[in-house]
Amino acid sequence: MSGALPEDWSTIARSLHDSTRVQTKPTATRKSSQTVLETLVPALPELLGGSADLTGSNLTAVKASRPLGTGGGNYIHYGVREFGMAAIANGVALHGGFIPYSGTFAVFSDYARNAIRMSALMRQRSIFVLTHDSIGLGEDGPTHQPVEHAATLRLIPELDVWRPCDGMETAVAWQHAIERHGPTVMLLSRQNLAQQARTADVEAAIARGGYVLADSELPVDVVLIATGSEVSVALAAQQSLAAASVGARVVSMPSTTVFDRQDSRWQRAVLPPEVPRIAVEAGHPDLWRKYVGLEGKVVGLACFGESAPASRLFAHFGLTATAVVAAALEVTASANASDRGQALAA
Repeated sequence: MSGALPEDWSTIARSLHDSTRVQTKPTATRKSSQTVLETLVPALPELLGGSADLTGSNLTAVKASRPLGTGGGNYIHYGVREFGMAAIANGVALHGGFIPYSGTFAVFSDYARNAIRMSALMRQRSIFVLTHDSIGLGEDGPTHQPVEHAATLRLIPELDVWRPCDGMETAVAWQHAIERHGPTVMLLSRQNLAQQARTADVEAAIARGGYVLADSELPVDVVLIATGSEVSVALAAQQSLAAASVGARVVSMPSTTVFDRQDSRWQRAVLPPEVPRIAVEAGHPDLWRKYVGLEGKVVGLACFGESAPASRLFAHFGLTATAVVAAALEVTASANASDRGQALAA
């Protein structure tokens, strides 16, 4: 009832990392989340899961999940009632003794928004698993493809939002959500995403919300910031830029809200203020202006999606390595011109 975690929580959390580290195949982060829950649900009997009639898509149920009924249970089939689900989760969190998590599609967070906002206002440990996080969900079309949702959720005070790029970032997001005495949203992909290689130090840096995933062997001319499925796009652009003798640093920022709480030394080390920046995310670009400034560029999506396979949609809307390279070359050329102008003026 006090909300304290088991004495062996550090061992449980370490096992999440160990089991995730051996994964090598591309995997949807909604599936990575389910893999994490396979460990968490048996280990934390206080977890109370559920979904708004999308269990099979959200992947919020695991082998140890049992429907709530007269014989007990740890999973609720809420039906198509996203607001009711999120409000009940808040009530359960307020009651104490449980850590509620509930799932739906990211685009349907609109229906739950008042309750998500209340969880933040009350600083309750409600965890919202929002899958199908972008146009990457494909053929369901623009009614089901979130565009502005990541940005607007990040604007809610006291709410931590994570959009992981692979299994390890997903495991860290879950650990953060369990340890935090406040609400967390996870934005998870439908499509498979590559697993990224990391050293121990880089893996530890994930918990800071934004970190250098892949630095340049050349002097850094531009910083590429990405989240979720677009991290792979940024890494592909980095390789192309290196071939053109342009040094690019790739920063993965799974949680802007957590990164914003880091001290200025960390933030400046990750995002050197003198280096131009590009942000790439399959969502509305406006929020990223706070990181790239007016001199930088955002490769994003300021319109509704379309109905087509994910790969066609990313190409159609220009969420590609080619587009990132073009933006990077433009901002570096502009920065170099500015430097020359200042030198001449001096």
